[in-house]
Amino acid sequence: EVAEITERAMRGELDFRQALNERVATLKGLPDSIFEKVYARIHFNKGAKELVDELHSRGFKVGLVSGGFHETVDRLAKEAGVDYVKANHLEVIDGFLTGKVYGEIVTKDVKVAKLKDWAAENGLKLSQTIAMGDGANDLPMIKTAGIGIAFCAKPIVRAQAPYQITEPDF
Repeated sequence: EVAEITERAMRGELDFRQALNERVATLKGLPDSIFEKVYARIHFNKGAKELVDELHSRGFKVGLVSGGFHETVDRLAKEAGVDYVKANHLEVIDGFLTGKVYGEIVTKDVKVAKLKDWAAENGLKLSQTIAMGDGANDLPMIKTAGIGIAFCAKPIVRAQAPYQITEPDF
């Protein structure tokens, strides 16, 4: 059920906020120890950490804005050496997920706003930025960046992104 909701949202068939709330509601009652299990199952694409290192060596900053959850995204970002992170927050009370999110939900508009914020913070024009994504929620950010890349993306994103990477390795 969660996978189907996610897939429909990434194809642009569902409003992201609605899809997120529906997915999160299915998590109600799970112990927060689930984050350890989820994190253990996530793997970086081949070359991803090396790409971040190479970008840093050339003076770039790397941001990660995700419709995922801080509880795992923060750890991944730290492991990869990412400079900026924005993701959704799951509500946990007494060690259990409530089935709700709190704080600002990372929508397509928030993704664009973070790109603009991080560019401004570093004295960059948007034409000097690169954005990469795979879902419909990433399209406005991809189109806003100087270089917009569809990465192993859904058809709707591939059709509209200026550039594409179709192989999952960097």
